[in-house]
Amino acid sequence: MSDPRVNIINERLSGIGKVIAVCRGKGGVGKSFFASTLALSLSKLGYKVGLLDIDFTSPSTHVILNVEDVSPKEEKGIIPPLAHDLRYMSITYYTGDRPTPLRGIDVSNVLIELLAITQWGTLDFLVLDLPPGLGDVTLDTIRLIKAVTFLIITTPSKIAFETVRKLIQLLTEQHATIIGVVENMKMRDSTIIQEQVKEQNISFLGEIAFDPDLEDAIGDVDKLRTTKFMNTVEEILSKHPEITKH
Repeated sequence: MSDPRVNIINERLSGIGKVIAVCRGKGGVGKSFFASTLALSLSKLGYKVGLLDIDFTSPSTHVILNVEDVSPKEEKGIIPPLAHDLRYMSITYYTGDRPTPLRGIDVSNVLIELLAITQWGTLDFLVLDLPPGLGDVTLDTIRLIKAVTFLIITTPSKIAFETVRKLIQLLTEQHATIIGVVENMKMRDSTIIQEQVKEQNISFLGEIAFDPDLEDAIGDVDKLRTTKFMNTVEEILSKHPEITKH
């Protein structure tokens, strides 16, 4: 028997122009920072933007953006609160700071429920912060969200890119749309990652230098907006109009 909540998801997302899922192969590559600053940068350009943290393993966008004093409202579903001009939703509204040891069908059920009850209204962009790896959330995102697009974050590490290579293969086999790859935490001149991305016939969107001031900007959005990290994210958006193209 089909799950009636799946049909509701399409209705809930019908007012959204483009869904961008920010993903990674391995942990610790700055994915959540990128998802948060991407959402802020799109909002700065005048777009209506939502940010959904579905990194069930270790949600952190609420810490990065210091989302503390706002919470969803119940009205024929759940209406995400407005935080820093973003419609914001996270699994942490239901789990708090407790670990979320979900496996298999439980992961799918939680994701389906979250997507089915959340009323985003009309948005130009919805940015998703996915968990690392090739697991259930990534596969369910492809299955549940029509026309979702993927933006992949990696580091200069060859080991990290090996996992990215597998992620690209998975997304390609699932006929998912990949916007491109961003190389984060760049510390020295090297074109290895750029060359390997192009070998996969995927767009290399740019590189972000390691920013030692980024850690101090955690929880302070005003400071985050002035970091080299966010400035580079904004430059990537300006150089690649395909990111914002619906």
